[in-house]
Amino acid sequence: MPSYSLLWIISIIAGFIGSMSGMGGGVVLIPALTFFGLPIKKAIAVSIVSVIATSSGSAAAYVRDRLTNLKVGMFLEMFTMLGALVGAMITVEANQRFLSILFGLVLMVSWLALFFRRHEEWHPPEHQDAFSHWLELEGSYPDSETSREVYYRAIHASIGGPLMFGAGLVAGLLGIGAGALKVLIHDLVMGLPPKVSTTTSNLIIGVTALAGTSVYLAHGLIDPGLAVPVVLGILVGAFLGTRVLVRLPNRAVRMLFLVVLAVLSVEMIFRGIRGS
Repeated sequence: MPSYSLLWIISIIAGFIGSMSGMGGGVVLIPALTFFGLPIKKAIAVSIVSVIATSSGSAAAYVRDRLTNLKVGMFLEMFTMLGALVGAMITVEANQRFLSILFGLVLMVSWLALFFRRHEEWHPPEHQDAFSHWLELEGSYPDSETSREVYYRAIHASIGGPLMFGAGLVAGLLGIGAGALKVLIHDLVMGLPPKVSTTTSNLIIGVTALAGTSVYLAHGLIDPGLAVPVVLGILVGAFLGTRVLVRLPNRAVRMLFLVVLAVLSVEMIFRGIRGS
């Protein structure tokens, strides 16, 4: 196990990257903790608690800055919470090598989907379907890069909702918040701009993680002595990340997302294959 000072530093970095990318700190935290010898099930359990901290540390700031779409978040949370409960119950009984490889594969698929769209600029959908319009899934935010108000409308809510059940399943299964998948659904399916995708994901992952945490807590997998320094570090990192993200262009946010996914997906797949 790492020392508390090293654990604090790792947690701050995880919180920073998690809030900047919308993925939650677990994508950094789980590989780091397993590298230092913590069993992956306990790393997942601690990580899912940290995801709540990442969300809490950044969601309020993003709502204040009018980047988060609350209506989109509230609608999709219904699906992710149910998925997280199912996923966490599977993890309690699953093989550890399987979890490591699955973790890496989920990140790799997310990376591939975004890599092929890395040079595309976001453009608002021309038409909004009737169901999304009925739910009033639209909004605007002030873009500090261009000094103008950006207006957008979400589409395909009827598809995005069921897909979010799958994202919630992965979140509960792997303790990562599954922000990577949530951002992909926001971006590729529902047509949200990258900054709104990231910030709305930050809101959703906290509620999703709370559902999964209840299962891990009931099975005694959460170590309070480990969780406390992790949560405190995550909160500091998440706060710093929110201050930086609002000043970045959309393309920079997406490129950060790609770099983190590439490194961590390869590392976790090899770790699972080695059985360590």
